[in-house]
Amino acid sequence: MNLYIGSDHAGYRLKESLVKQIEQRMDIDIIDFGTDSEKSVDYPDIIRRVAEAVQQNQHSKGLIICGSGNGAAITANRYSGIRAAVCWSIVLAKLAREHNDANILSLPARFVEPEDAEKMVEVFLKTQFEGGRHKRRIDKIDAV
Repeated sequence: MNLYIGSDHAGYRLKESLVKQIEQRMDIDIIDFGTDSEKSVDYPDIIRRVAEAVQQNQHSKGLIICGSGNGAAITANRYSGIRAAVCWSIVLAKLAREHNDANILSLPARFVEPEDAEKMVEVFLKTQFEGGRHKRRIDKIDAV
């Protein structure tokens, strides 16, 4: 599986920490779209690249990070077939996959601890979509 990652300047440090942890713990190919420093950037420029990559590779997942997680998720969700979920707890990351078939995890760098973010990413990547009644609902979202 590919994991496409992108962050703005507020998410840079968390992104770098998570990339190291993922590389050490999981057998996943990481494609990092930046940013590469804490110098101010416009998050839509980076998040767009993550969303387009996930959109093109339906078996992949994405990880996007900004200060609140909201701007990144709003940007990603503008793309057809993308379901980006802002999560700040392990339970939310799990439910985002089980019930919403989220394919992009959006983390609020200013509101989560790195250790919790690592666990959220791991749970997000390992949790399967439940389907059933949830699939019916997802199909209605994608039809909009």
